[in-house]
Amino acid sequence: MNIAVYCSAKDCIPEDYLRLGDELGEWLALNGYSLVYGGATGGLMSRVSDSYRKAADLGGVTAERRGRIIGVVPNRIIQSRRKAQNCDVLFVVGTMAERKQKMRDLADCFVCLPGSYGTLDEMYDVIASGTVGEHRKPLFVVNYERFYDGLLTESEHMHSLKFLPEQEIYAPVYVEKLNDLYECLKSITN
Repeated sequence: MNIAVYCSAKDCIPEDYLRLGDELGEWLALNGYSLVYGGATGGLMSRVSDSYRKAADLGGVTAERRGRIIGVVPNRIIQSRRKAQNCDVLFVVGTMAERKQKMRDLADCFVCLPGSYGTLDEMYDVIASGTVGEHRKPLFVVNYERFYDGLLTESEHMHSLKFLPEQEIYAPVYVEKLNDLYECLKSITN
C-alpha cells in the first residue's frame, strides 16, 4: 500500500513535532508500506523519509514485504537544492500542482501531519477532489497536540451555516495520536 504523507518542511519547528516524523517513517517501513512524499529535504519531510530509510535498511524487513520511498519533486525544489537523496523512485514534475496530482494518483491513502500552507493546500486538494468523486481514498489528519483544532472549528462553523452538508460525501478522519493512525491504517489494509 502506498501512503502519501503531507507535512512541514521547516527545520525550526519544535522537536516533539519532528519526532512524529521519526516514528511514522519507522512504523511505515517496518510494516511494509511504501511512503509517497514530496521528495524534498527539511523538517518533517526529512524526518519521515530518513527514519523510513533507516528502519527499512536496518529493521530486518524481508524483501517481499519491503516498501519503497517514492518522491515527487517539482523543478523549483530541485533548483533550490532541496531534492532528497534517499528515494527509491523519484518523479520530477514541473509545478506544485503537478506534484499534488501525481501524489494523489500514486497514493492509496493520505496522512496529514502538522504543517503550514503547503500541507493545508495538499489536504484540501485531497478533500475537494474526493468530494467531487475523483477518488475514494481515505485521508487521516493527525491532530497532534490539538494542532488542527482550528480547522475542526471552521468545519463546524461551515456545517452550522449549511456550507457543508450534514453528511459529507468525503471528509477527513481526524486522529489524536499516531497509535490511532496506525489502527486506522491497519483496518483499511486488512
